[in-house]
Amino acid sequence: QLQLVESGGGLVQPGGSLRLSCAVSGFTLDNYAVGWFRQAPGKEREGVLCINSSGGIANYENSVKGRFTISRDNAKNTVFLQMDSLNPEDTAVYYCAVRQAGACSFYRPFYAYWGRGTQVTVSS
Repeated sequence: QLQLVESGGGLVQPGGSLRLSCAVSGFTLDNYAVGWFRQAPGKEREGVLCINSSGGIANYENSVKGRFTISRDNAKNTVFLQMDSLNPEDTAVYYCAVRQAGACSFYRPFYAYWGRGTQVTVSS
């Protein structure tokens, strides 16, 4: 059974860091793009970063440039989101999603599989 499980969220102070993981089971990630999305209260879900099957990265959110990094470990079937210099505006539920294609896209319907999300709260 195909499953995506996010972990690593929590409460962190402004300026702090978190590393989110997206562990995938049920199929092999090698040929697929994986995106991280986030949804803040009262807002639409938005794309943050995506990594394609070749390791190329697409950034869909200007506010995270230079602070967030996406990576993948195909041997572990896991994708990571390293988040540094966090600020309260980063507070959201973070979701990973898999697109059954190698290329990234910001278009949410292109992503067939989604995790349940992990809460990230940045607050002092």
